[in-house]
Amino acid sequence: MDSRLRGNDGIKDAIRRVACSVSLLFLAGCGKGVLNPQGPIGAAERTILVNALAIMLAIVVPTIIASLVFAWWFRAGNPRAKRLPDWQYSGRIELIVWSIPILVIMFLGGLIWVGSHRLDPYQPIASRAAPIEVQVVALDWKWLFLYPGQNIASVNQLVVPVGVPVHFTLTSGSVMNSFFVPQLGGQIAVMNGMVTQLSLQADKPGTYRGQSAQFSGDGFSGMGFTLRAVPQADYDAWIAGAHAGGPSLDLPAYRALARQSQNVPPTTWRAIQPGLFEAIAHQQVPPAGGPETH
Repeated sequence: MDSRLRGNDGIKDAIRRVACSVSLLFLAGCGKGVLNPQGPIGAAERTILVNALAIMLAIVVPTIIASLVFAWWFRAGNPRAKRLPDWQYSGRIELIVWSIPILVIMFLGGLIWVGSHRLDPYQPIASRAAPIEVQVVALDWKWLFLYPGQNIASVNQLVVPVGVPVHFTLTSGSVMNSFFVPQLGGQIAVMNGMVTQLSLQADKPGTYRGQSAQFSGDGFSGMGFTLRAVPQADYDAWIAGAHAGGPSLDLPAYRALARQSQNVPPTTWRAIQPGLFEAIAHQQVPPAGGPETH
């Protein structure tokens, strides 16, 4: 008896180890993704994902268990299982079959309804600190960030102070694209001739990966950027450093930047031509030709 118990305990331990290994394998890529949020928007979006998963598991798990139980009970070697070849309808079963999916859809619909209003991208983040304004232009294949309040610009790098909301105004200088910082949340589409808005906030210092979430041609794989959340003093120092040297981003410089290029290193400009973002968004500056077919 003791050896049998020890054998069962060993089997259970082995199963636990396998389950833990599989779980870690699936979660290995989530360290810097949507399941590890570092801001209020990302945290709220993770809550929606977890709640939606729990609601769906409420029907998926019982269905899997019922399938296994039915297969075991109605096996050929079970004489106690009743077989009714002429049976074809049960009101109780119909009630269960239809009511559970309807309830799941109602719960998911309510969750999405509430979440979509709470996470409206045009809604500002409640904070005592005044938001920083950043204008974003998607190009082939890079991201241009304009700081109108600080009169500087950068490409493929975004520096923000920790704990301060950032209000983004976004457009595209080429084809349709999608702006996404997974750990901060708020994936949003950008399109030439259209302006969208988004508010994000980083609660902890760190370096966060930003990306294009929509395929846009040959350079798509390298169309990423770095968002650095730093203390206010470091942010002020970065602004001062950008003002200290380098060229200005005027219309000719923007047209040169808008040409197709891949894996562009982070760059800053010490000044911005007034009204540049509005000229791009209102198509006063012709959009780039977009990816070419080969």
